[in-house]
Amino acid sequence: MTTVAQERAEVGYLLDDKEGEAFWLLGMLQTIKIGRDDTAGQYGLIEIVVPAGVGSPWHVHPEEDEWFYVLEGVMTFWVADTRLSLKSGSFAFGPKGVPHTFYAEDGGARALVGFAPMQFEGFLREVGEPAPERVLPPPLDAPPDVQRLTTIGKRNGLEILGPPGPPPGH
Repeated sequence: MTTVAQERAEVGYLLDDKEGEAFWLLGMLQTIKIGRDDTAGQYGLIEIVVPAGVGSPWHVHPEEDEWFYVLEGVMTFWVADTRLSLKSGSFAFGPKGVPHTFYAEDGGARALVGFAPMQFEGFLREVGEPAPERVLPPPLDAPPDVQRLTTIGKRNGLEILGPPGPPPGH
């Protein structure tokens, strides 16, 4: 196991594949690889493991760019009205101010998600639950409470526009 020093942002650090602070969020496993405390909030990177059919609510980041690099599986991304199918090795960019969503296709997926600046981490910490182990959480027994997510999102630079899945009208 890698030891990460408090001053890691100044001296650099290494995380092995199963390291980083992990959370269960909306049916996914999300692991912070570099967070806002390490970068003075300028950027961040999270690894996500997403079961088939699971993904984010339809949302927009007014001040935060977001990008995705698929490591395993296939994911569908919607950026505004454009549907993007990403397989392993593919990249997508969701600029600030443009609504977007994502979900994993059959077999699930694993991806890296970057943010600049790193505001999403506040949402992850407030809505997510610390993962007791590096496995997917139990399946959700009900759809997420969009009103609760909307309220928490506003505090963390995120506007929830609709439930998980394709954008309204698609």
